[in-house]
Amino acid sequence: MKQFIWFYLDVTALALQSIFAHKLRSFLTLLGIIIGVASVVMVGASINGFNSYVTTTISKMLGVNHFVIDRFAHRGALTEEQQEAMTRRNKELRIADYEWLRERCRSCAEVAAQASTSIDLKHSGRETFSTRIAGVTAGMALIEDKNFSDGRFFTASEIDSGAYVCVIGAELKDKFFDNQDPIGKTIKINNAPMTVIGVEAKRGALFGRSMDNHAYIPLTTFGKLFGRRQSMQIHGKTHNQETFESTIEEVRMIMRNRHKLIGKDEDDFGLVNTGELKEDVDSFTGTIALVVTPITLLSLIVGGIVIMNIMLVTVTERTFEIGIRKAVGAKHIQILVQFLIESSLLSTIGGTLGLLLSAVLSWVVSLATPFPLTITIGYVLLSLLVSGGIGIIAGIYPAIKASRLDPVVALGKN
Repeated sequence: MKQFIWFYLDVTALALQSIFAHKLRSFLTLLGIIIGVASVVMVGASINGFNSYVTTTISKMLGVNHFVIDRFAHRGALTEEQQEAMTRRNKELRIADYEWLRERCRSCAEVAAQASTSIDLKHSGRETFSTRIAGVTAGMALIEDKNFSDGRFFTASEIDSGAYVCVIGAELKDKFFDNQDPIGKTIKINNAPMTVIGVEAKRGALFGRSMDNHAYIPLTTFGKLFGRRQSMQIHGKTHNQETFESTIEEVRMIMRNRHKLIGKDEDDFGLVNTGELKEDVDSFTGTIALVVTPITLLSLIVGGIVIMNIMLVTVTERTFEIGIRKAVGAKHIQILVQFLIESSLLSTIGGTLGLLLSAVLSWVVSLATPFPLTITIGYVLLSLLVSGGIGIIAGIYPAIKASRLDPVVALGKN
């Protein structure tokens, strides 16, 4: 056992000596593995970061345990025929649908209604474009887990009376009330003066689109300004995640009863929950990973080819050394293992440096952008195992060539 350990220590020391004896050549050899490992890990970090970014943003925007009933809400692509059939079948949702569900859903923590449109706003010589105006009921604050940097949300009495009050997004505050307290100030929405009673906390952007360019007004006020025949969405929230699926089924049955659907009649409304959106994101990023990861692994194969080339050169350069070792009793397997260890050490060192490079790049990107890069153990293991395996495979032919050298011929080449 001791002889076995000393043998491996000896050949590892020889391999390291050979690597450090030609530092520049070894570094240039490692570049392929370094870049390959860094590419694989960065791709994995980007995919996981994208997933985390979208999921977090959706949670900020919609809250948790949240479902939405809309006229059109469908997962996946639809053919033209399916779209036409859905347009004919699905009904616009009205305030009566919201009231029906609110009165009958026993497991819902909250039910709210929302109608929306987009307009340009002007105030004190400044203008915003395509600002989303959402008419809502008071329950939306709880359903979407809203946070406020200033003021508050609507009360039930303000909704019932159709008060001319609004809650604005952070972008409107920065645009219209820079360095001022907006609470109590007035802005015009569709030429109607609205008193600002709250400012929602900044939510950031999703795919480059601001989620802070909006204003909430009471749903009843929205009806006065934009018409009461607007189609709306119904939003709901469950008490906890454990009851979420059962609540979704209860909501579906209540709405089917409302629309007098029986048996195999298809739903004439769309029902979406935030959990399904996360599943869609997971599926999307998983598809990207399946396509992109094998491509980045090709760079590791190129790195392996470079290692094989250098190991062949090394065997040629060290023919005399090999001859001496074999002349003093070194066996074929010992020479073979020596060169396999050297090639695997090259790839392992390259893999480690590639990991360090990817960690630095991820840190820089996370600092410079709102997009988080998350390095996961799965991609780390994948890159190290592949790089190590390629190092061993790339060293097999040079190692076999070295082990088969005739010591007499090898010594004669000096």
